[in-house]
Amino acid sequence: MLKTKICDILNIEYPILQGGMAWVSDAALASAVSEAGGLGIIAAGNAPSDWVETEIKKAKDMTDKPFGVNIMLLSPYVDDVVDVVLKYEVKVVTTGAGNPGKYMDGFKSINAKVIPVIPSVALAKRMEDIGADAVIAEGMESGGHIGELTTMAMVPQVVDALNIPVIAAGGIADGRGLAAALALGACGVQMGTRFVASSECTIVQGYKEAIVKAKDRDTVVTGKVTGHPVRIIKNKLAREFMKLEANGATKEELEKFGEGKLKLAARDGDLQKGSIMAGQIAGLIDDIKPVKNIVETIVEEAKSTIQKMNNLIEG
Repeated sequence: MLKTKICDILNIEYPILQGGMAWVSDAALASAVSEAGGLGIIAAGNAPSDWVETEIKKAKDMTDKPFGVNIMLLSPYVDDVVDVVLKYEVKVVTTGAGNPGKYMDGFKSINAKVIPVIPSVALAKRMEDIGADAVIAEGMESGGHIGELTTMAMVPQVVDALNIPVIAAGGIADGRGLAAALALGACGVQMGTRFVASSECTIVQGYKEAIVKAKDRDTVVTGKVTGHPVRIIKNKLAREFMKLEANGATKEELEKFGEGKLKLAARDGDLQKGSIMAGQIAGLIDDIKPVKNIVETIVEEAKSTIQKMNNLIEG
């Protein structure tokens, strides 16, 4: 068995959460992860509440196991999305880009577990103080919007600072990464990029293939001057974005240039002018396969890695 405290809290078989990725994490992917024994998560992103409601309904039809919704707190629809989550009594809520404090009473009223994504010890402490059930410590190795600290450096510091469980994210795509996260004191992991390259993920095939083809240095960080840096796979968009930054483009100009680019890649299929968000761990991913196989492989590899570590210590 590979069971930790977070499995009991979330009522899942394995300590593996699927990242809430805008335009990627829909009911199909979330339900597949939940069915495989992890926790699938629907990403609300900037989507209107009716889309979120539809995906929640789909997920409830596709699985009777727990799943979550990731709420992007800067979304213009956030209040309506929260209302939908409360209406359907979603049992796990992860949050990003803000403080969920004003919504905590509502989440607690439906007995939802609230797990904010955090980039630092200070914010992790704040989330514990407002009643979070756990936190996801996400390092800058991850795809999409990132912070400044690495997973390896941040996770043990967050673990030492909190009394609630910590889930590690960023740079994790196999069982060795899960075992390493547990060694750092985390109770589980959240993975995004690995689940993008899955059969059940409904984005365009070319996006998945770009991840499979990526090498260890094929991601870059754009948008640093905006205060909201984003890790993506190198392409024409990345080169143009970095050129604009180098030439002193304003924050407003850069934000306008980047607007809608994730959907352009993930759903419309423009892999040159669209934003292919992926983590540094993409270089480790060399196939596209069913979610069930991904989860089973990770669990077995984690068990094997932990056993090897025990043998090394005993030897």
